Amino acid sequence: MDFLKSMAIAASGLKAQSGRMRVIAENIANADSTAQRTGGNPYRRKIATFRTEVDRALDAQTVGLGRVQLDQTDFRTKYEPGHPAADAKGYVKYPNVNALVEMTDMREAQRSYEANLNVIGATRRMIQRTIDLLKA
Repeated sequence: MDFLKSMAIAASGLKAQSGRMRVIAENIANADSTAQRTGGNPYRRKIATFRTEVDRALDAQTVGLGRVQLDQTDFRTKYEPGHPAADAKGYVKYPNVNALVEMTDMREAQRSYEANLNVIGATRRMIQRTIDLLKA
């Protein structure tokens, strides 16, 4: 049943992209957070990765959400001597999250999610047309 196989592959893409969007939402939510104590590190940006999975029941390769990695780029710093999280020099560390990059990643994940939805919709329409032809 190739129809079922294509729908299962697209469903795995939906699941992986929704996981990616969850990680991006977490990054955006923490974009302006600071460390909880003086001199500590704030939230570090997370990056979702994907991995290939083999579905033996379908005999097909699917995609899954892989390890979520931490972005090792430097934190942003801002001079705010009165802030509770400021260090001895008056600088506050902010997360290494760039809202523009996160929105771009979110848009890409959204497009991929929609593409997988379209695959499922097209497959359903093909199945329905086949059934209609068999009825006639």
